[in-house]
Amino acid sequence: MPKLNLIPQDERNFVRNVDWNLFGLFLEIVNSGGISAAARHLNKQQPTISAGLKRLEEHLGVELCRRTSQGIELTPAGRALVPLCEAMTGAVRTAPHEVARAANLVEGVINITIMSSIVSPEFDGAIAAFHELHPGVEIRLDVVAWRGVIKALKLGEAEVGIACDSAPSEGLRYAPLMKEVQQLYCSRSHPLFGRTVGQPAMLCDEPFVMTGEDEPEELERFRRRYGLGRHAAGFAENLHEVKRLIELGVGIGFLPTCVAEEIDRAHNLHPLLPDDLLPSYHVYLITREQDARDTPTELFLHEILGRLGERP
Repeated sequence: MPKLNLIPQDERNFVRNVDWNLFGLFLEIVNSGGISAAARHLNKQQPTISAGLKRLEEHLGVELCRRTSQGIELTPAGRALVPLCEAMTGAVRTAPHEVARAANLVEGVINITIMSSIVSPEFDGAIAAFHELHPGVEIRLDVVAWRGVIKALKLGEAEVGIACDSAPSEGLRYAPLMKEVQQLYCSRSHPLFGRTVGQPAMLCDEPFVMTGEDEPEELERFRRRYGLGRHAAGFAENLHEVKRLIELGVGIGFLPTCVAEEIDRAHNLHPLLPDDLLPSYHVYLITREQDARDTPTELFLHEILGRLGERP
């Protein structure tokens, strides 16, 4: 295969003559892990995919990948081309959204499904900045238990979700948004107010406020390990209502520390466990793996992912 060594005139000819769809085809081969898998995903015949790859290699004058028993193995040239193809694909995908934004034609609705009481400056900042740029877009927040967020995304009932998830699901993309730490709290009227309990198992017989389906799996494992919650005295999935029941002395219960600090302005809650024992987990911005989204959703994702340092 001839070595690629373009002079300026050749570059113009290359841009004019190359089939730009071949770059997307190459990226599909890479992401699928092989020519056969790409053919199945694109619903095309394998020889068609192979011929397209060969045409791209001939345009570039280099070999991009080699077939192996496991699929394909990228050459150095192939590895260099992948991020360029990703950038081109991203630019093409966002082109109509950017044009709509420039023409002040962005209208519609963004549906964001979130777990209860998220405390995230990045999320809040993205919403405020987006609204300032696109006041014609309605922003709807649907608050459900974190399992409901994942279910809605899997079923295609939501495009954007914020939730914890200890077992990431196929077909969803996860960008870390924040880390939550859970603390066990009691009310001012509780006998343990002002004290620290070094052994959580000592609290196993205490009346407990449960959070149902909104309880993160990491917290559930921690609670069961020490026998907490045997005596369920209250139940609420909204964290503000959990705080209410704890504060009223119904029972002790877990709250994310960031939520407790934000809503317990009167300091009526007391943390019972030492910091080195506290369970924690990540909360993610979760989206569906797909290429086509409406313009408001695409532009909002661009805003928040930029704040998180993620590639849109």
